[in-house]
Amino acid sequence: MAETTGQKLISSNSSARGDYFLEEFVEAGIVLQGTEIKSIRNSAPNLKESFVEVTKNRSGRLEAWLVNLHIGPYSHGNIWNHEPRRRRKLLLHAHQIRRMFGYLTQDGKTIVATRMYFVKGRAKVEVAVAKGKKKGDKRADDKKRSQNREIDQAMKRRNR
Repeated sequence: MAETTGQKLISSNSSARGDYFLEEFVEAGIVLQGTEIKSIRNSAPNLKESFVEVTKNRSGRLEAWLVNLHIGPYSHGNIWNHEPRRRRKLLLHAHQIRRMFGYLTQDGKTIVATRMYFVKGRAKVEVAVAKGKKKGDKRADDKKRSQNREIDQAMKRRNR
């Protein structure tokens, strides 16, 4: 995958697919400080509890912020090190931010970070519009997954 798309996966949020119905995916750039990018290259960040918040700035324009993304401190950063869970601005087009804001105003919708990767040396974050799953939905997914696994195993046995 990395050879054909030019992407190098840094981290992924595996629990997002289990906890949410993911609907629409958007690739976003992310504003990082110097020690943050060095830390990302050394160790993987934690996307597990991160989400997107859309707010208005002083001039009235909408901005998208990634909240709760944990990037560990850089080992050689000393006094210039970054705060691990600071809010980080997402780089998106204005129409994409307006669209996200529209989704956030709907009941039960949120925007979660699903993957973080490098494209041509630049850190990108894939965010997805998500709707929370209930316990029954998770059970149905588990049941469907196990049924598909059994079907695949039966097909393999039959083809031998």
